[in-house]
Amino acid sequence: MRKRHLRVPFVYTLLTLRHRGGQTRRDARADNKTMSFQFDILLQQIINGLVLGSVYALVALGYTMVYGILGLINFAHGDVVMIGAMTALTIAVALQNAAPDLPNALVLLLAIAGAAPVCMALGFTIERVAYRPLRKAPRLAPLITAIGISMVLQAAAMMIWGRNYFTFPELVSHAPIDVFGATITPVQIMIVTLAAVLMAGLTLMVNRTRLGRAMRATAENQPVAALMGVNINRIISITFIIGSGLGCVAGVMVAANYSIAHYYMGFILGLKAFTAAVLGGIGNIQGAMLGGLLLGLIESLGAGYIGDLTGGFLGSHYQDVFAFFVLVVVLIFRPSGLMGERVAERA
Repeated sequence: MRKRHLRVPFVYTLLTLRHRGGQTRRDARADNKTMSFQFDILLQQIINGLVLGSVYALVALGYTMVYGILGLINFAHGDVVMIGAMTALTIAVALQNAAPDLPNALVLLLAIAGAAPVCMALGFTIERVAYRPLRKAPRLAPLITAIGISMVLQAAAMMIWGRNYFTFPELVSHAPIDVFGATITPVQIMIVTLAAVLMAGLTLMVNRTRLGRAMRATAENQPVAALMGVNINRIISITFIIGSGLGCVAGVMVAANYSIAHYYMGFILGLKAFTAAVLGGIGNIQGAMLGGLLLGLIESLGAGYIGDLTGGFLGSHYQDVFAFFVLVVVLIFRPSGLMGERVAERA
């Protein structure tokens, strides 16, 4: 008995192939869309990390320069950053009220130009009054003094500006610019560019100028540098002044990016910048720059993907955990940092 084969109509076969082909194309488009979406998220977190890391790097330079010369952790540095932001806010608001027609770029430049000398004078005063008399004291004494200075600065800022959060004027546009699906704002471009220029300028100054040679000699061996004619006290004061000026610019960057300034804003920022300095190698200028950028990227990427990694158990508001987790890991496995620690011999 012959078997009968069921013939499938040609039209049905054609429709089935078309359906399968269409489904395959839709799946491919969906996969491409998912890959594009994931790339957008990754690129956005990298941009955010570079912006954040640029600020950390500038603040970390203040820590690492002082530590490289004195072997001292200046925990008041974060509050000097805060003073810079609050002073710039006051100047910017005053200028806008007095001369509403001034261009925003000019207002920003004048605000930084007015706030930077305040921070520099404050850094010089802190070194001259609080740290210089304790230069030969046990290491615990300057550390406690630094914490005390930090509390004094916070209290002074609270008495001057109050406890409230202040809105920083939008002196640089926050309009988003599309970059391969991610967004970046003009203020963020300004932050990264200005930070890069300042870090490059500091590197050239330290490596190519007479002042830079004196700073490196003081960091290497203070007694020998003094015998060679270097004014140790002057170099240490200049180091505090430069670090405070960079911190002022970083404070204005933070306030301009988030449009908020507060008397307590320097505490967490200072701790994270100190973490960045330790990560790169405390006392190492290039290490502070590298550590700041790496910490910003780690924190930003962690905040973007922590929800996926933990199944939604933790959210992006746990991003501060990453900075201090990195600090603990570095202190355990590589206390000298990624690029090595540089410590001065105490005079």
